[in-house]
Amino acid sequence: MIESPVRLTQTVKGAGCAAKLPPGDLDRALCGLDLPVDENLIVGLERADDAGVYKISDDLALVQTLDFFPPMVDDPHAFGRIAAANALSDVYAMGGIPKTAMNIVAFPASKLDLSVLRQVIEGGLATLREAGVVLVGGHTIDDPELKYGLSVTGFVYPDKVLTKKKIRCGDKLILTKPLGTGIVCTAIKAGFADSRVVDRVIENMAALNRVAAEVMFDFNVSGCTDITGFGLLGHLAEMVVDSGYGLRIDSTSLPHYPEALEWAAMGLVPAGTYNNKQFRGPFVTFADSVDQVVRDLCFDPQTSGGLLMAVASEEAEELLAALRDRRVAAASIIGEVVTGPRDTIIVQ
Repeated sequence: MIESPVRLTQTVKGAGCAAKLPPGDLDRALCGLDLPVDENLIVGLERADDAGVYKISDDLALVQTLDFFPPMVDDPHAFGRIAAANALSDVYAMGGIPKTAMNIVAFPASKLDLSVLRQVIEGGLATLREAGVVLVGGHTIDDPELKYGLSVTGFVYPDKVLTKKKIRCGDKLILTKPLGTGIVCTAIKAGFADSRVVDRVIENMAALNRVAAEVMFDFNVSGCTDITGFGLLGHLAEMVVDSGYGLRIDSTSLPHYPEALEWAAMGLVPAGTYNNKQFRGPFVTFADSVDQVVRDLCFDPQTSGGLLMAVASEEAEELLAALRDRRVAAASIIGEVVTGPRDTIIVQ
């Protein structure tokens, strides 16, 4: 980890995907907009998904997305790596392959040395090289707080696009990264996390979801998303609402950082958790046996979280084994799609 003379997390108000606009506010802002229509638009703003998809030909569609946020760790290079991995993840979740990217930078030139910006961009470039993605440009502005991210374009076969809205009754749900990054990053900002925990969460957040996506491609997966600022239950709600089915989640099977539960018990819970709970709470029923800290974990806003896949029941164990063989070590079956109650997530 590169030593930085400035603790980046102390220069910003938010942190990572936890800085997202509350989902309820975003829903009100977008509701009822008169959106342009195009017969080649496969996935657009009319439904919640990870990226837009536009058909070019019978064999090719573009996947387009962007993500940017303030730093959730103090090391500029690590921040750049995480931001790039997070931006690329949307393309992987849609079943695509990222190809090009453009930087998005807001930088406080009067407060931070330009060497900090260079380290952030170098971190992003390192992740792009790892993913085989070329940087083709970008845009920077002077801003009171540092923010960084990328706009990413990828390719996908039009008939292989994965969305959140095609889950089937009986599908098993597989999550590929541990939960709790929002809580852990809150602890980092508060100075509670030691270097061992910081290094571990950085490596997980900076890890590409590419391998998980490659493995997933060979299985009967009906839907996929990546877990980010709306938390596990927020993204599950996007999958189940209006699907005609319900979801059952086994809280004891959730991969997570053990420290996240300890810090949640101390109240180190980001504000985004409460925003997510307020917006999606009505769709969730917790069993009495589920502790409050686990409930917080389920709503915790994730930065560069794992892929959440809905896979045919008979292939779930084989997919899980294939993921672990490719060193997606945290991959776990966390629940299933059930007949009902409809539009409801039961956490047991």
